[in-house]
Amino acid sequence: MERVVGLWLNMSKPEAQTFSLQIRPWFEARGWTVLTEWKDIIERRAQFLISLGGDGTLLQAAREGASFRIPVLGVNFGKLGFLCEIEREDVFGALEKVLSGDYIIQERLMLSAVVKRDGLDDLMLLVLNDVVFSRESTDSVITLQANLSGEPTISYPADGLIVSTPTGSTAYSLSAGGPIVSPNVQAILLTPLAAHSLSARPVVVSDLEELEIILVSGQQCMVTFDGRNSVRICSGETVIIKTATVKAQLIRLGSRSFPQVVREKLRDRWHE
Repeated sequence: MERVVGLWLNMSKPEAQTFSLQIRPWFEARGWTVLTEWKDIIERRAQFLISLGGDGTLLQAAREGASFRIPVLGVNFGKLGFLCEIEREDVFGALEKVLSGDYIIQERLMLSAVVKRDGLDDLMLLVLNDVVFSRESTDSVITLQANLSGEPTISYPADGLIVSTPTGSTAYSLSAGGPIVSPNVQAILLTPLAAHSLSARPVVVSDLEELEIILVSGQQCMVTFDGRNSVRICSGETVIIKTATVKAQLIRLGSRSFPQVVREKLRDRWHE
């Protein structure tokens, strides 16, 4: 079988592009074909992807690779790099492990989000991090109602609402006061943005729930999927969110546990 690896680059980072030129001959010397075009990566069935960038780049690669069950190894060229498995200085040692089979594939829960307008499915997207509802700058507070599996549950009068996966719990949700959730937990998080009610609290629900988020107050709000795609919904319109049928596949080398990552990335440096 042809041995193929795909590179997923953040083209806005010159250092990632430069590093890709070093990776290519390294693989070719070992009999591997290196591809950068997504169409070619799919057609020739790449064994795995290497993401060169930050967490956002890894999110894109993992989201695209999920439907084809292509695992992704994240190399951090960003600032925080919470999701990326390795730093740039450790790349070639890590790749030796991958080629020798010394790794595991960790599956991450993803969400399927469907925007409904006039009773019709208007847009469907896969999400690895979060779906963010936010009021537009000219609006006052909006109210979003969350129904769980068809049952009205909680209303959020707020500046917005974040619906996230455990993977997304360390992203925008964390900044908004949401909990850190281990990626091994199968759950969906709801975290309000600047809530205007003492009862509007973060909620963690089972991954078996289907969430119906309705804009019940306010003329309109923006809905953003993994910080990339955005759509505007109007009063009375709905977004249905549930666990996706596919999962993201992340390559893990076993060198860092989740508690260790939390300590390294979120420690309070003021006390050091």
